[in-house]
Amino acid sequence: MMSTTERFGPELRRLRQEAGLTLTEFSIALNYDKGHLSKVERGRRPASPELAQRCDAFLGANGELQRLVARPETNSESTESAATSNSWLVGRRAVLSAGTGALIDIGLKLGGQASRGADPLIPSFHAQFDQLRKLGQSTTPTVLLPLLETQTRTVAGLAVGAPSATRAPALLLASRFAEFTGWMAQEAGDSGAALGWTSEAAELALAGGDQYLGSYALVRRALVTFYAGNAADTVALARQAQSDELPPRIRGLAAQREAQGHALVGDEHDCFHSLDRARELLADDDARSGAEPVIGTTHVSDPAAMTTGWCLYDLGRPKSAAEVLDRECRRLPPDALRTRARYGFRRALAHAASGEVEHACTIAEELMGVMSAAPSATVNSDVRRLARELSRFRSSRAVHDLQPALARVLAPAHG
Repeated sequence: MMSTTERFGPELRRLRQEAGLTLTEFSIALNYDKGHLSKVERGRRPASPELAQRCDAFLGANGELQRLVARPETNSESTESAATSNSWLVGRRAVLSAGTGALIDIGLKLGGQASRGADPLIPSFHAQFDQLRKLGQSTTPTVLLPLLETQTRTVAGLAVGAPSATRAPALLLASRFAEFTGWMAQEAGDSGAALGWTSEAAELALAGGDQYLGSYALVRRALVTFYAGNAADTVALARQAQSDELPPRIRGLAAQREAQGHALVGDEHDCFHSLDRARELLADDDARSGAEPVIGTTHVSDPAAMTTGWCLYDLGRPKSAAEVLDRECRRLPPDALRTRARYGFRRALAHAASGEVEHACTIAEELMGVMSAAPSATVNSDVRRLARELSRFRSSRAVHDLQPALARVLAPAHG
């Protein structure tokens, strides 16, 4: 019995012939070498996930071809490690007890500071959080992580001995620190720590009386599974964070993540349905009018539109993806370096897949300096895809000139 990968070539040939396309016509439509496609159909060359995406979209196979191709390995760490090791965490069970009676010493003594002395520190740490989020756009995550971990413990420590009126704000702010610490851990390539800090954020929020913020942890966990290429878990986690009683912003961000999960397996219908739901929910979002830090991105003016561009590439529609990402990337603030790199490399990838190789190289070259200033394990996943895409055009001078810079970004020291 043939394996799924062995079935790809014959199935591709069958679908192409049913569509009434010659191999030459098909290769022109996909911007792929005819000889390469011939070898794929005959089982002499494996199909890449990118090729499967494009064939799937062009032939209307609704993900069937993508399911016959093995995805390349990712940098994802075992997610089980977060459940078994919490040595870096605040001490979640102790903090949860703080809201019900005697406060527990979680390992941070505040040097005899009186309870009422904690009050003025909360606004100060709030301002620090905003500054650290900005710093996260242009700083190596491994440099920022120790400071974030210390600040999370310190802010949680303010709750120890604080009166009930100020305990909840301290715990909620600590929750936001923990959530951002998890994101930086993921950017550093440590998925286990990312999940651990995300779980900590949820429990700190619960201890602070926020019954909703914990659900955002599901959205963050879905991002870890998304970058690991696990579409099923991404969709399942995102759906758990879309119950009607949750605030619209959390549900909208969850719907976006669900759309990305559907796009991974080529499910256009459910992907676009989730994007429509995300667009509607985020239009209702009133989070930016509140005093608390905004949940999710603060640099993308239209998250649903940007996510649409991202999904279109995964759905095998690179030209449409490039058009959307061109428009949305122009709206990003100049100082949001990490965000510019994240969507900029996806934009370059979409242009390369559309055959606009020189333009793709120009975009990527402009982002190389950003990657040296703010390296990112998650952005590297698209840099690797771009390197594979451009390897089909080795005769291009622009590709030849870009290759050394791509190699430097993908070197182990940068991962």
